[in-house]
Amino acid sequence: MSTVTLSIDNKQVDAELNSTLLSVFKEHDILVNQICGGQGMCASCHFFVVGGGEALTPPTKQEQLTLQFTTIERPGARLACQTRIIGDGVVLELPLGTFIESEQDLEREIGKKATQTLIHPMTGEVLVEAGKLIMRSALEKMKQASSKFAASLSGK
Repeated sequence: MSTVTLSIDNKQVDAELNSTLLSVFKEHDILVNQICGGQGMCASCHFFVVGGGEALTPPTKQEQLTLQFTTIERPGARLACQTRIIGDGVVLELPLGTFIESEQDLEREIGKKATQTLIHPMTGEVLVEAGKLIMRSALEKMKQASSKFAASLSGK
């Protein structure tokens, strides 16, 4: 198989042509969530294309649908589970922060300072900035974002 080189957060890695970026992340021990199991139903494996976007497959219909319901404001967002490498020269960045996997996880952290930016697992919305106090309002924000995301998927 042919391999190409891509840049992930300024680190050069080799990848096989036609592999998904999610598999490349796993192969190189790059931590990324896949809360929906790699089905393109959440935004937890999103990344940002900085350059070489033409060396990636176009967004799938599922990817487009999912990204349209996120609150990711930075341009160039793609889903690693839906994106395949078809050429050389891809430059990408991962989101800064960590995804909160459940409301219970966030609730346990209330009253503490966030050591990293905390991000909603499905929408990519920033719940708490790094260094800020985690308050009950962040939990409410997470619940609202989850409800809105679920409603958007069901067409309501």
